[in-house]
Amino acid sequence: MRDSQQVITEAHWRQAKLVWDYHQMHHEPRAVDVAIGLGSHDLGVATRTAELYHAGLFPTLVFTGGNSPTTAKVFPRGEAVHFREYAVESLDVPASAILLEPNAANTGQNITLSRDVLAAAGITPATVLLVSKPYMERRSFATARKLWPEVDVVCASERMEFDDYLKSIGDEKLVLDMLVGDLQRVMEYPKLGFAVEQEVPDDVRAAYESLIRDGFISRLIAP
Repeated sequence: MRDSQQVITEAHWRQAKLVWDYHQMHHEPRAVDVAIGLGSHDLGVATRTAELYHAGLFPTLVFTGGNSPTTAKVFPRGEAVHFREYAVESLDVPASAILLEPNAANTGQNITLSRDVLAAAGITPATVLLVSKPYMERRSFATARKLWPEVDVVCASERMEFDDYLKSIGDEKLVLDMLVGDLQRVMEYPKLGFAVEQEVPDDVRAAYESLIRDGFISRLIAP
């Protein structure tokens, strides 16, 4: 395994860009019954959810997420709690529009526990907008299609070019590791019953395998 100071070459950048483009579903945001902002280390999820709320695309949103090793220090009270505070205090989203799901520890729980929170509020949506990190759109879509097949799912994330996202995170190695790790999950989770199958183009698979050979492996799951 290479360390966090690993040099990102032009070849690595091209391969990662292929994987980045594949992860995004390229859905056009549209009016839906509810939105779900998936917790993570990235406040951009809250920002994008707020933008789409102010655009009038949904009346109610859920922020979901407890903590993970990558967020515990940044969001000590939990991802969803901090997202909600940020949306209310900095992004002018009314607190009354936000439901809170503070316990989810993975994407499957983000979906199922948010569904439970909505049901407890008397909301049974037919259409749901999932807002995630840019490289998590496809996995969140595949997860929702498996665990909540009766709803029509639309995906969204911050509209950022790959280079801009790298700069915003400030750790290129981490971003490439995340891209690789999420693609592994897209491919492996259907076998475990966690998600629906997604076709992976040959060039994307080749880029993924090359990045693994070059050491971008810190976010891979064990066999």
